[in-house]
Amino acid sequence: DAAGRFTAEVPEFEGRRVFDADDDIVSLLQQRGALLARETVSHSYPHCWRCKRPVIFRATDQWFVSMEAGGLRSRGLEEIDRVRWIPAWGKERIRGMIRSRPDWCLSRQRSWGVPVLALHCLDCGEAFTDQALAEHVALIFETEGSDAWFARETGELLPPGLKCPGCGGADFERETDILDVWFDSGVSFSAVTERDYGEGAIADLYLEGSDQHRGWFHSALLTSAATRGRAPYEAVLTHGFVLDGEGRKMSKSMGNVISPDQILKRYGADILRLWVAAEDYRDDVRISDEIMERLADSYRRIRNTARNALGNLYDFDPAADCVAVGDMEALDRWVLGRLCEFIERCRRFYDNYEFHGVYHALNNFCSVDLSSIYFDIVKDRLYCCPPGSRERRSAQTVMYELVKSLAVIIAPVLSFTAEEMWAAVPGSGKPDSVFLADLPEADPSWRDEGAALSWQRLWGLRGEVTKALETERKAGGIGHSLDAKVRLGVGADDRRALAMFDQRGLAALFIVSQVELADGSSGAEVEVTVEKAAGDKCRRCWNYSPTVGSHGGASDVCDRCYRVLGGLDS
Repeated sequence: DAAGRFTAEVPEFEGRRVFDADDDIVSLLQQRGALLARETVSHSYPHCWRCKRPVIFRATDQWFVSMEAGGLRSRGLEEIDRVRWIPAWGKERIRGMIRSRPDWCLSRQRSWGVPVLALHCLDCGEAFTDQALAEHVALIFETEGSDAWFARETGELLPPGLKCPGCGGADFERETDILDVWFDSGVSFSAVTERDYGEGAIADLYLEGSDQHRGWFHSALLTSAATRGRAPYEAVLTHGFVLDGEGRKMSKSMGNVISPDQILKRYGADILRLWVAAEDYRDDVRISDEIMERLADSYRRIRNTARNALGNLYDFDPAADCVAVGDMEALDRWVLGRLCEFIERCRRFYDNYEFHGVYHALNNFCSVDLSSIYFDIVKDRLYCCPPGSRERRSAQTVMYELVKSLAVIIAPVLSFTAEEMWAAVPGSGKPDSVFLADLPEADPSWRDEGAALSWQRLWGLRGEVTKALETERKAGGIGHSLDAKVRLGVGADDRRALAMFDQRGLAALFIVSQVELADGSSGAEVEVTVEKAAGDKCRRCWNYSPTVGSHGGASDVCDRCYRVLGGLDS
């Protein structure tokens, strides 16, 4: 019986506990000549995970959901094919489980949980439930909670006029079993999604660990397919688990648990969020101090990129100062094209829940395209050209588009940083919060497909120049690259690529003071010669020029800077 004692069906041991009767059972078998052998063995035996005592199995009445009646199994399999599974292997995993699973036993014999709303007729013994009972009890639960089923008298739980469907009797005993907890979580689509968004609402995404194909994903599919005829979700995303830096499962006994609080106190919330995005969640992920330090460095690069762009927009009004793409400098059009590609990649990564792809694209765009190339080249124009000149406004227009797009793209990950950036973006008319802005669309006018090959050649040439400058620096011939004049011997194809820049533009591209072009000798693709730049160093722009010292009182600036200074308000 429920107390673990033998019933009257075993008269020799009626009322005795199962484990207490072991020796006497053996003796009875021996007396009757039915004992073949006896020995003691050590073996695994199921124990209660709470009280650690051995568990006795009994055959009792239970409540089931049939997988075949009503076609639940086939409907579930059809819905599995309709839903998007991320990663794709999740589909076959849950499909195999639904295809082979037995009927679902809903009832559990525990002293806590949500009760099975059913009654036992005391006249005929039939167990039943019906909608009138459920709706009546639901009203009680709304004010008192589900414990009311156990706390109230049985008569107080019955709707008026309830009769046993078998014999018409009116004397009942309540069911004391509780529901399987997976049923509780499984019907959250009804208790949460439909309650918040209306009947028939379907969740865009269910997100949980890989163990939930057998748990929440599974029970939600069955309960929704049984009651709504469809899955409660459009997509299901499965993630791995967190391991330490050496790939070991985190455990208190091993002392290798890293608490989110520790990371928040040391690095802040955005870097913890960056770690979540940077890891490929489809597998188990690692976390350690070393990993967090690397991510903190990446975060600083991203933040410094934003600071650089915003710092150069202090006098920029988008409504008055923006330069049309067709009027921009060639380098500015190139970086807008790179921004266009970056936006397209990130939108694709977000659509596919590939957040680590967003992180790598962001890190690469900020550290390579912007910090190592664009910002390094364009600073001469930003700092030294007249404030309202087309050249400077062209660069500022790019900075404005960059920081505006970056803020919205990083918002799902670096939420606090994105909001800080958004507050500093100049101009009126933008939403009050970055979270009210849509993800940016890639502007086709930013692309210059015809110049792609020329840029490929230009960056190859720049690499050759950079190597030659470094060799000369190590030899002691120059200090800073602006100390240098570069002679380039190039072929016809490279000349066409270089033609999009004038001499000043080429010098800025290579970050040197002067560039001289010549025809390359036969057999060599490009010849690079580095020598000391002609003239003196301009105190304002740091470029060497023969014009430094030729302006009377302004003896320490070049011709360009002299003209700029002359046009500035005193």
